This record gives sequence, C-alpha cells and structure tokens, in this order.
Amino acid sequence: ILSVVGVEATVTFDATKPDGTPRKLLDVSRLFATGWRPRCSLRDGLEQTYGWFLRHVETGDVRLGAG
Repeated sequence: ILSVVGVEATVTFDATKPDGTPRKLLDVSRLFATGWRPRCSLRDGLEQTYGWFLRHVETGDVRLGAG
C-alpha cells in the first residue's frame, strides 16, 4: 500500500491493542471451486482503487475527514 500511494513510512503494529481474531486466514478454495478467478493482481487492484479515490476526491465526490 505504501508503494502504491507513494509514501515512505514505517508501519508499526501495536500489539497492545485488541485486533479481533488473533490470526486471520484467507481460504479462497470454495470461491475458486465456483470457477471464479481474480481479474487483476492485488497490486493492480490497489492502484486502480487509489487512482479512483484520488480522482473522486478532486471532483468532490469523496470527502476527506468526518462530517
């Protein structure tokens, strides 16, 4: 995500904060069994989504912050 949005930062996880499920696992086997396959990579999807977000912030369709 950092490289997609073009920032240099360090991601730090605070283990003292509750996080819900201790370990998150992704199993797409049932989804794949239906014949579904992704149309783009995770990186491409992030780039497309971030590009959409930037375009819509500029037009005012998406507001930043609360309220």
